[in-house]
Amino acid sequence: MISLSAETLFHIGSFPITNTFVDMLFIDAVLIGTTIAVNKNIKKVPGMLQNIVESLMQIIYNLTESVAAERAKKIFPFFMTFFLFILISNWSGLLPVLTTIGLFEHGEHGNVFIPLARSASTDLNFTLSLALVSIVATHSMSIRTLGIKEYLSRFFAINPFKLFIGLLELISEFTKIISFSFRLFGNIFVGEVMLASLAAVTAFLLPLPLLMYEMAVGVIQAVIFGMLTMAFMSILTTPHSTESH
Repeated sequence: MISLSAETLFHIGSFPITNTFVDMLFIDAVLIGTTIAVNKNIKKVPGMLQNIVESLMQIIYNLTESVAAERAKKIFPFFMTFFLFILISNWSGLLPVLTTIGLFEHGEHGNVFIPLARSASTDLNFTLSLALVSIVATHSMSIRTLGIKEYLSRFFAINPFKLFIGLLELISEFTKIISFSFRLFGNIFVGEVMLASLAAVTAFLLPLPLLMYEMAVGVIQAVIFGMLTMAFMSILTTPHSTESH
């Protein structure tokens, strides 16, 4: 059974190295390696890898531009980074090569298997960190784009009614952190628990439909996180006067 919290493999000083941290290093290696490979092999007549990367980036950029218009150039890198990082994280938990290699640790109920790598998306610390990065980046972009005065006017006003609405909006910004982190964590964690339970009591072929379903869920959750970040960035970088109009 998958533990609710990430399992610690060893410590470097007082810093615990968990299996979700190992998975995060794997995600970084995949992204950096793919970027280097694509950059070194950019051609006028693109190969298969270049075609896939360019097509994916074009689709997401067009989607960003349709929502954010001229602010797409600023927002697109965040959308693309969140999408790719979360997608690989979600899918990494479905790779038998990563999840079946591990070590046994003696526990209260006998020996417990601990995989060396576990999808980072099943660690609430990871999803909470992503949510915080998304919110901080969104508000930082809003301040840089609109200026501090226009930014604060979204939440604070002399008019009591507008002040009440602004404070509600400010509270909603904090609830986004909870929503972002628990949505991603819950969907991926539950999916892995179901896969592990089904694989433990059935043959290999029976979990395949669920495996395909979880791959689709991984894509959907990555798109949702990226699109919500893109939408919030677009909203908070729009001046109040333009937004009302």
